[in-house]
Amino acid sequence: MSLLSGPPRVITVGAGLLEESLRAQAVPTTPVTWHPPLTGTEDALATLLADPRREAANEVAVEKLTSARPFLVGVRRAAEILPAGTFLHAGPPITWERASGPLRGALIGAMLLEGLAGDEQDAETKLAAGQVRWEPCHEHAAVGPMAGVVSPSMWMFEVRDAEHGGTAYCSLNEGLGKVLRYGAYGPEVLDRLRWMDRVLGPALAVALESTGPLDLRAMIAQALQMGDELHNRNRAATSLLLRELAPALAETCSEAAEVLRFIGGNDHFFLNMGMAAAKAATDAARDIPGSTMVVAMARNGTDFGVQVSGLGGRWFTGPAGVPDGLYLGAYGPEDANPDIGDSTITETSGLGGFAMAASPAIVRFVGGDVSDAVAATRSMYEITLAEHPAYQIPGLGFRGTPAGIDVTLVARTGLLPVVNTGIAGRVAGTGQVGAGLVRPPAEAFTSALIALAAAVTPGQPGS
Repeated sequence: MSLLSGPPRVITVGAGLLEESLRAQAVPTTPVTWHPPLTGTEDALATLLADPRREAANEVAVEKLTSARPFLVGVRRAAEILPAGTFLHAGPPITWERASGPLRGALIGAMLLEGLAGDEQDAETKLAAGQVRWEPCHEHAAVGPMAGVVSPSMWMFEVRDAEHGGTAYCSLNEGLGKVLRYGAYGPEVLDRLRWMDRVLGPALAVALESTGPLDLRAMIAQALQMGDELHNRNRAATSLLLRELAPALAETCSEAAEVLRFIGGNDHFFLNMGMAAAKAATDAARDIPGSTMVVAMARNGTDFGVQVSGLGGRWFTGPAGVPDGLYLGAYGPEDANPDIGDSTITETSGLGGFAMAASPAIVRFVGGDVSDAVAATRSMYEITLAEHPAYQIPGLGFRGTPAGIDVTLVARTGLLPVVNTGIAGRVAGTGQVGAGLVRPPAEAFTSALIALAAAVTPGQPGS
């Protein structure tokens, strides 16, 4: 009877028309955001939500993810890591026929860098004929930004997880603009890569021998509190790294001034080792039967793919979307290639778009305003399993970043992960044309969900 005698208490769900009408009559309302499950997922969701393994498996997976302790332990030539005659690339597997402009451009540049082709046309002919094998970075414990192309003469950061023992690799960061990872391969691009091969890689390798392993988890945690989100803003993290390396470089490198100037002038230099740190953490959570947690999101400029802990190395893909953002100079959306790169490993681990509330300045780079950045982070708590204990956001009362994307939560809420990203020109050789935000294709998550449901053992509870 108290419900009838007191003032009305109204909860509104779904369409806002009812809420607006009640508010116009001065009736207090409590709005609840609700979306129907992603189309075609109802049966698979029912199977997975009843799977008795899921909850415990996800607890194990997210604990491994958030307890990983990645350290930068070395810098090594890719030739020491790669199978002979193999290049790496970002995203799921893809053929030359379906490869995007920036990926083709980066592969052409790598052929020229390695002396495997005399000119652009020769490189294209040999690549199309399959004379060089190229495979996803993720299949070799590695990640690569944008096109993600790695060839034998390049140097790679080596990151080791001190908690779980895994190792991950990533190439060195070239800077922004006309660079190989954005598909550019002009003389200035190749000259820079040759300098990185001759000077930068060896200098970093010797300096790290002097400093010993560097705690990347601690650097990332501190950089978040200094305004980075560790995908498209790495200014604080790069500064912290430079503080650690500068004395050793000054003592061990005859060209220290040139090396320090290059790192200091490249705010994104930390990105690549941060990606390797995220890869090491997410790899620790792989191969846990029954887990519905995402352990990789990656794009090759044509397809967006995800991998899930409980399904091994299987890729589930959908078409990569074109980011919505800010463009450089006279470039516009018509010049943009669909989303590309392995750098979404940052979002997979709870950084990047998931941590934008820590980085108000990021909106100057990717578009929107500060409230959009905060809203993006808040929404990601709805599709993740935990809050990262080390990666905290001052503006949210030091709440941990949302970590551990769960495909069942994605399907139930209809919310897709927020990704902030650079934008590559769609024509090979163009380079970077902008930066912005993009949402993954729902198909990648729904197909993973359906495969997870199909893997539930017939006859067990929940099947």
